[in-house]
Amino acid sequence: MDNELRIGVVGAGRMGYDHIKRIHSTINNAAVSAVIDIDEEKAKQAVEGIEGAQVFTNFETALEADAFDAVLIATPGFLHTPVLLPSIKKGLPILCEKPLTTDSVSSWEIVQAEVEAGKRLVQVGFMRRFDAGYQQIRSLVEGCEHGELLQLSCEHINPDVPASYTGRNLIDDTVVHEFDGIRFLTGEEIKNVQVRAGKKSKYASADLNDPAQVLIETEGGILVTVNTHVVSQYGYAVTTKGIFEEKHVSVGEDQVCESFEPRFVDAYDAEVQAWVDASLTGTQVGPSAWDGYAAVACCEAGIEAEASGKIVEVSLNQKPDLYK
Repeated sequence: MDNELRIGVVGAGRMGYDHIKRIHSTINNAAVSAVIDIDEEKAKQAVEGIEGAQVFTNFETALEADAFDAVLIATPGFLHTPVLLPSIKKGLPILCEKPLTTDSVSSWEIVQAEVEAGKRLVQVGFMRRFDAGYQQIRSLVEGCEHGELLQLSCEHINPDVPASYTGRNLIDDTVVHEFDGIRFLTGEEIKNVQVRAGKKSKYASADLNDPAQVLIETEGGILVTVNTHVVSQYGYAVTTKGIFEEKHVSVGEDQVCESFEPRFVDAYDAEVQAWVDASLTGTQVGPSAWDGYAAVACCEAGIEAEASGKIVEVSLNQKPDLYK
């Protein structure tokens, strides 16, 4: 691997296309060398104007062709495992958009594959860890300059969601970001989850209680509220308030956008650049396969809590030494 990382992007849909353009126009020391998508025309459109980029409709074929040094996965979650496992086996650096996989059993399989490889190769695409506001709160938690962190108060607001979006998606597509964000900000695993629904918006579908409130407790006793409103009709907004012993610190206020891309564009840029820089030196940074597994386990507890209204405990396997 030389001073330029050849990246194969798997998936040329919304996120894949966005990352392809980002790598080509913004990221240093990297190039899109291949795009893999079952829709060949979509893949060809995505690489238009990118000299030397190859198009494949099959990942195994691209892997055998030695078309890339690293893999960026931007397909739906249920398609991640068939790309993750052979990539890990070949020792390739991987940036995998969330979720790592769609269930904790298969996510644990990815963790075990990486442990067997003896090296961290996967970075999961929880871009909020690279957001300046999130990093500010994390720095205050680590430095304790305002005392201990006692609580977090979060808001996650969308202008609208597809008609197919349900209470399950509220957890595994929306609050999944808060699950990882909470773990990042507190440095603790999540202990339990509860979901409460009150007065329902007229814009919410029959299978969706919106707005909703997700109540979370970490292993260290930090209480977190996540207020969601995904059919708000006015914009995309993510805010987080850290409640310390001596001060309250808020980030993300007055940042209402039309969608998540402009709100977190700087975080996406920083995330991909950090992955490229680490991959070129044979290391990995950011959210690990363990973090991806833990987020999926939190989602499973959250989905059960959303259906039952009860407090549901998060179940995790023992953390391997590779991630300590």
